[in-house]
Amino acid sequence: MATPTPLLKDELDIVIPTIRNLDFLEMWRPFFQPYHLIIVQDGDPSKTINVPEGFDYELYNRNDINRILGPKASCISFKDSACRCFGYMVSKKKYIYTIDDDCFVAKDPSGKDINALEQHIKNLLCPSTPHFFNTLYDPYREGADFVRGYPFSMREGAATAVSHGLWLNIPDYDAPTQLVKPRERNTRYVDAVMTIPKGTLFPMCGMNLAFNRELIGPAMYFGLMGDGQPIGRYDDMWAGWCTKVICDHFGLGIKTGLPYIWHSKASNPFVNLKKEYKGIYWQEEIIPFFQTVTLPKECTTVQQCYIELAKQVKDKLSNIDPYFTKLAEAMTTWIEAWDELNPTGENLAKLSISEGKAK
Repeated sequence: MATPTPLLKDELDIVIPTIRNLDFLEMWRPFFQPYHLIIVQDGDPSKTINVPEGFDYELYNRNDINRILGPKASCISFKDSACRCFGYMVSKKKYIYTIDDDCFVAKDPSGKDINALEQHIKNLLCPSTPHFFNTLYDPYREGADFVRGYPFSMREGAATAVSHGLWLNIPDYDAPTQLVKPRERNTRYVDAVMTIPKGTLFPMCGMNLAFNRELIGPAMYFGLMGDGQPIGRYDDMWAGWCTKVICDHFGLGIKTGLPYIWHSKASNPFVNLKKEYKGIYWQEEIIPFFQTVTLPKECTTVQQCYIELAKQVKDKLSNIDPYFTKLAEAMTTWIEAWDELNPTGENLAKLSISEGKAK
């Protein structure tokens, strides 16, 4: 019997940030081997990272990032998993799946291994419902539909830009919660996918995440974190807030729920607290900014939206801390670098305001 061709085999890159040997790929081999991997090596570039045999991959370390981007490499974080977004920039594929190296294959309640990548692809390839909530969750799944009272004019849904997966075992908690609940483990497998409603922000975790690079790629900048920066562990949060505002502007959908991965180890809560503590304070002002920010209708590409966001970050958030002036400049640099590496990026990310909106 012929093995079926994996979904989107030639249209998807798997991006992995790491500082260690990638032995974890062995367990993912049945699911990942057909795909191309982009490995972004953080930390010491002279260290050799071992990748199991049989994988098709390219590996970039800090020297490569500096060589490829030149002075613009300043927008890519160092000594932080935020460096993964360099992989999004150099990819030439339509879709990206990114996963951390401490994320293992999870099992569903029947004991079967979960092909997380396949579920993400299903999420991305079917529409979202950001404009009207369906109480039976994803109406496009087998065995579900739109419930009574759901407007027929909105049942076409919207294009899906992001699929946000979850984690069994170690939940993605902040340091204060980790310290209060050091033994807490997530054992609840909830068999559901839902669209995050328009106008609602969410905390986006980057360790089990897929997105349509052509629809939203330039917005997936993981900010300035780690070495030399006053904050860490807010890289994916920043990308999520920016991406959500831009998806809302274009009428695109973001899904959360399945698939699950097994998050194998908890990071040190004391180290995390040191990285997070400014962010914990700052987010009380950052969130209201993102809740009220508006993008002019003249912004018809993701890049234009992102540059506009960068301006507003500088204007509205720099009073919190000079870091935000630096971050706003890095956001602009990121877009310049993206367009240099993706000369047709302007056209790829071009999207009429009406496209993707529920009819």
